[in-house]
Amino acid sequence: MLQDISLLRIPGPSPIPPSVQRAMSKPMVGHRDPETKELIERIKPRLKKVFGTQQDVMMITGSGTSGLEAAVVNAASQGSEVLVIVSGSFGDRFAKICEAYDMLVHRLDVTWGDSVDPAEVRAILNENPNIEVVFATYCETSTGILNPIANISKVVHEHSEALVVVDGVSCVGGVETKMDEWNIDILVTGSQKAMMLPPGLTFIAASNRAWKVIEENKQARFYLDLRAYRKSLADDSTPFTPGVSLLFGLDQTLTLFEQEGMEEVYRRHEMMKQMTRAAIKALGIPLLTSDEFASPTVTAIKPETFDGETLRKLVKKEFGLALAGGQHQLKGKIFRIGHMGYCSPADILQIIGILEIGLQKMGEKVNPGQGVAAAQEVYIQMTKQEA
Repeated sequence: MLQDISLLRIPGPSPIPPSVQRAMSKPMVGHRDPETKELIERIKPRLKKVFGTQQDVMMITGSGTSGLEAAVVNAASQGSEVLVIVSGSFGDRFAKICEAYDMLVHRLDVTWGDSVDPAEVRAILNENPNIEVVFATYCETSTGILNPIANISKVVHEHSEALVVVDGVSCVGGVETKMDEWNIDILVTGSQKAMMLPPGLTFIAASNRAWKVIEENKQARFYLDLRAYRKSLADDSTPFTPGVSLLFGLDQTLTLFEQEGMEEVYRRHEMMKQMTRAAIKALGIPLLTSDEFASPTVTAIKPETFDGETLRKLVKKEFGLALAGGQHQLKGKIFRIGHMGYCSPADILQIIGILEIGLQKMGEKVNPGQGVAAAQEVYIQMTKQEA
């Protein structure tokens, strides 16, 4: 295989657009210099559009998990009664963060690969009227499902006074997100997925309801204290040293979003999802999730007649194609294709073509082009509809 070829198609980190790479290679500036102040001033209103909010979106230098922890320690405190919806590995992570801070955690465990039924959320809230916060995952990266966040939020607000806190790390920037319209109280995402940046930034916004709780919360916190970030952001700054190069990249990512248009960004992700799923079905391989709740940013595949780990190793060795395996209880049972951010329908056709070769080499009964043809048909039909 030609060296320096890397086709990164895992559900994050995702590939970086060349123009974003160039932006991040700009000479370093002081984080308190006017250049950085102007940079943050440019970024602020544009991030709001990605979140679907009128609230300021704060930027924390840290991974997506730091954003989840920030949401926990600002929305709740030791002894708080909380509900965590666990539909996969990252819902489980939310629960573990809450437990680490000695909160009283109610878990709503959903079969991995299924989406959350809002009626189950309602039942738990009715049984536990002291729940202060409900933590949910928009896209569960480990299973490739997209939870019905708008409906979950509606149920929570109709049946309790709890805050709705949402992990949007693996989908914000790739799927429709309406924080204000859906009454999400705290929304978190990260830089390394649909936002087309390297790992290292997390973004978080809070509603007016949430700010009231945050201001009154006695939970100890320092680096992740959103009150400090809000105060600094009002002056186009950050309370601690930011990842300046990442901010340069973010500025360019937002420019790319504006040039394409967010609705077109969402359509592109939906098309890639449908192309991928149609191709996998045409190849006769089961999918983990239903079409109804499948994520536009990642597809989980559950093979029955071959070993997914062997296929992943084969396509990585021969083509440099990196796919993701399963996590926790799905380890060795599924593999996942990331199609988010800097990814196009052309990339999907390449991925499927490579998978077909890999499957044939493993002895699977696959006709060359049958998966690609199915993906092509989806592309042709969807572009006709757009025309």
